[in-house]
Amino acid sequence: MAENAVKDYGWTSEVKPFSCDYIGPAVLKILKSLDVLRVVDIGSGNGILCAEMAANGFKPVGVEYDAAGVAIAQSQYPNINFYQFGVQDDPKKLLSTEAPFDAVVSTEVIEHLFSPHLLPIFAAGLLKPGGKLVITTPYHGYLKNLALSIFNAWDNHLTAQWHGGHIKFWSRKTLTQLLKNNGFEVQAFSGVGRFPYLWKSMILVAKKK
Repeated sequence: MAENAVKDYGWTSEVKPFSCDYIGPAVLKILKSLDVLRVVDIGSGNGILCAEMAANGFKPVGVEYDAAGVAIAQSQYPNINFYQFGVQDDPKKLLSTEAPFDAVVSTEVIEHLFSPHLLPIFAAGLLKPGGKLVITTPYHGYLKNLALSIFNAWDNHLTAQWHGGHIKFWSRKTLTQLLKNNGFEVQAFSGVGRFPYLWKSMILVAKKK
């Protein structure tokens, strides 16, 4: 009987995911405004965002559960440390090698998790006191949900045939509550990609309590 868990999220090359074009610049702008230096990317994939952070003066570390993604990242960016961990792991394992971080970034990851509360718990365990979490996920709100219904686009949007695809769909309210319940205070919200309230993704910035 097959195990009901996903370890392979489909990383096969160093090609930049299309979402990086609108999410990456926004995340970098936020990190610069937070005046942080050491940043860990939870769900670092093939390492693209870590490489962009390094090019912008940050000191990034990547954490990725998919072994293929870690291998690609290590091959492409040998000057950046990448580790194979999932959010279900003990953050102390990483902190045995790395010092606590100023900030955690996690882009387009939490919607893939069966137990999403583990992400903020893992993030909090990696942060210094008062450290920041910058998290993105596909945006859902009244107008966008209405547009998806009007244009009969839910089948495509829900990506039900994608093994390892999106299984949780977040609004600003529900993601804020998740972070609040697991050790964070949300301080900022913004949308990226497309028009306001039809955003492709949303970004929340939160402070470790």
